[in-house]
Amino acid sequence: MTQSVLSVFNYASITALATGLGALPFLFFPKVSRKWLGYSNAVAAGLMLTASFTLIFEGINYGIWKTSAGVLLGLVFILVSDHWLSGHENLEIANLKGMDARKAILFLGVMTVHSFTEGVGVGVSFGGEDGLGLFITMAIAIHNIPEGLAISLVMIPRGMRVFTTALYCIFSSLPQPLMAVPSYVFVETFRPVLPVGLGFAGGAMIWMVFSEIIPEANMDASTKRIGSIIVVSVVVMFIFQYYLR
Repeated sequence: MTQSVLSVFNYASITALATGLGALPFLFFPKVSRKWLGYSNAVAAGLMLTASFTLIFEGINYGIWKTSAGVLLGLVFILVSDHWLSGHENLEIANLKGMDARKAILFLGVMTVHSFTEGVGVGVSFGGEDGLGLFITMAIAIHNIPEGLAISLVMIPRGMRVFTTALYCIFSSLPQPLMAVPSYVFVETFRPVLPVGLGFAGGAMIWMVFSEIIPEANMDASTKRIGSIIVVSVVVMFIFQYYLR
């Protein structure tokens, strides 16, 4: 092992803190109309779709069947979670209540599950060739900024404060340092389950996009504009990821 356990934890903690940076644009644009809420949801949908398929394609490199099983497990998880949340009308999170709180909790849950797989990825990468761990850490940290933006685009327009949202963004990525350490120490144990986790996160996020985010975006703005914004967001995110590699 070329890195100490504490070093791996510290590097992975940087990726979690980077997620909070996604809320910063809202310090300058605090008010959002219904039309712009639709556009915001469209951008979040594009970012999440790109992240979802990136996770799945990455998982396929480790094993098609494990990744596919993970996608289906992610679907089951999000369906069960949505059913449970729908049966609780008095949900609250920060200053959000009711349906807004339900959507925020569901969204945060999906992004937090997604962070578990990234944490495993960081730990496994530090157990590989020299320099790979630092590169993966940097890539995930930069990648986490638009993920924090996606979370903020869903929560801040519904009334959550920017600082509170930034904290929730960081909270959603806390599994990264928590999972990085054991996956680094027991790298050979965690490597086989990585494709399942990647598929799991991807499947849950894809359902969230098509079942929750896009339908709501279409209620607030023109469907043609929403579709166009999603496509542009996907293209920008793919270019962003390409230059990270």
